[in-house]
Amino acid sequence: MSGVALRWVQKLSATRAFARTAPHVIPALDRAVHRLTRGKVLLSTRMLPGLVLTSTGARSGLPRRTPLACVPEDEGRAWLLVGSNFGRPGHPAWSANLLAHPDAEISWKGRDIPVAARLLTGEERAAAWQAVVAFWPPYATYQARVDRQIRLFRITRRTS
Repeated sequence: MSGVALRWVQKLSATRAFARTAPHVIPALDRAVHRLTRGKVLLSTRMLPGLVLTSTGARSGLPRRTPLACVPEDEGRAWLLVGSNFGRPGHPAWSANLLAHPDAEISWKGRDIPVAARLLTGEERAAAWQAVVAFWPPYATYQARVDRQIRLFRITRRTS
């Protein structure tokens, strides 16, 4: 994506109108395209790196598939997940699922990878937060819009 297009998308994604509309449109499109391409394509990755998280429902115990933007780390051996919920008030359901059941699976570039999630706190969170805001500046706008601290997770590959 060109620099001009990227800045335009970042500006658009920081708006309240985007926060109202995107949660209903983007995940549904991503899930459909991901399923149709057998895990090879996520539309939202045209803007940001993305993965599909399969977590266990905190209350239901059922598998929950959620397409998410991510910040890859350590050459694809770890990822940061930001529970921004598009700058809306509540924490996203997938973040509660990871708190209750940190072992999960991701679909990353067409491969299924078992992962473990860890909620970041303190100095570790502060450093990771700086990295995600540098990577995608609208996250700072989302945080300024809500009273809650946005949850930030690091997920890493699980060994068998």
